Amino acid sequence: MGTPHPLRRTATALLAALALASTPSAVATGRQDSAWRGAWAASPQAPSAPFAPNWSPRGFEDHTVRQVVRVTAGGDRTRIELTNRYGSAPLRIAGATVARAARGGAVEPGSVRHLRFDGRESATVPAGGTLLSDAARFPVVAFDPLAVTLHLAEATGPVTFHRVTSATAYRAAGDHRADASGEAFRETSGSWYLLSGVEVSGGREAGRHDGVVAFGDSLTDGDGSTPGADGRYPDGLAERLAAAGRPRAVLNHGISGNRVLRDSPWAGEKALARFRKDVLTEPGVRTVVLLEGINDIGFREPGSPAAAAPGTSAEQLAAGHLALIREARARGLRVVGATLTPVKGSRYDTPANEAVRDAFNHWVRTSGAYDAVVDFDRALADPADPDRFLPAYDSGDGLHPNDAGYRAMAEAVDPDLL
Repeated sequence: MGTPHPLRRTATALLAALALASTPSAVATGRQDSAWRGAWAASPQAPSAPFAPNWSPRGFEDHTVRQVVRVTAGGDRTRIELTNRYGSAPLRIAGATVARAARGGAVEPGSVRHLRFDGRESATVPAGGTLLSDAARFPVVAFDPLAVTLHLAEATGPVTFHRVTSATAYRAAGDHRADASGEAFRETSGSWYLLSGVEVSGGREAGRHDGVVAFGDSLTDGDGSTPGADGRYPDGLAERLAAAGRPRAVLNHGISGNRVLRDSPWAGEKALARFRKDVLTEPGVRTVVLLEGINDIGFREPGSPAAAAPGTSAEQLAAGHLALIREARARGLRVVGATLTPVKGSRYDTPANEAVRDAFNHWVRTSGAYDAVVDFDRALADPADPDRFLPAYDSGDGLHPNDAGYRAMAEAVDPDLL
């Protein structure tokens, strides 16, 4: 990584002391078995539109929203999770369906199934809460694209959503939840709304509780991947495991811009706050992969007190990861740590930031704090200039991989680590 910087040497020494003092031991817990397994997920965010318009600030009124998601686990029954985590009032759902997705906003004819909530078509999601649908006899297999369609008859006000999806959501005026055609769905958005999970039970994978949560920021969220191509690294990891005859559900809990130690009005609650809500509530999970911290090092929230604050140190970031490790192990989860990827040539590229990144990566590799480590830094780095992405892996901003880079990340994960 080039010539050692004085800040880098100092941080490395401090991290070595921190690791000796704070490395947690594995904790065996009685994680309860469940018939249900997570098959798809998205982390909820508060309504905002920082860079481009989306539907979250105004919400919906007599709209139907159709969202296509790809599950990574199969079963013979399916249910959805709706979120109103950042809503200030109860949210009324007039009705919902699930179907097999076709092109655009269309679904396969004859595949639409109406969902129920405690036996009823309509439901109310409490302010700050979530709601699971009843089980539907709707068999799915891994990598099926599902269309989840919600009819929101009453004015919702601002709604909880997930900002960056590398996918398309569709909206129509009126009630079109049972439509097979996509003709009425004339508006589109690059975000997901109100939908935070799809769960499955039964089928050939019944009884499996070995799912993986990929937890992190935009590099987990898939920023820079081709929209609609399911090219994020967690997608590639699920495909790789299935191709090797070792299928596992892989759930994506990345949020673009997210930080370990600081909240953001547009990039979500800090990892330390959202981890227990996003990860520890997932059914059927055994392992979590932690890839987060580059925004703590490089990003300064414009106009906020953090903009004037000194950058996060490597030891502060390590302490945050140790807290996440302790929480995960208290629930019986295996924790895989990941090194932070190159930033040279990006807006985060400064000598001070690079020193912190290098020191933190050294700690990830050598501290023994995790059950295992995946080295995304070295997987994406240019051998001729290791602080920079290999050009073939760069989406163009020096910070986010392209589809090939995300595939390289998926290939860097040894299945035996999970």
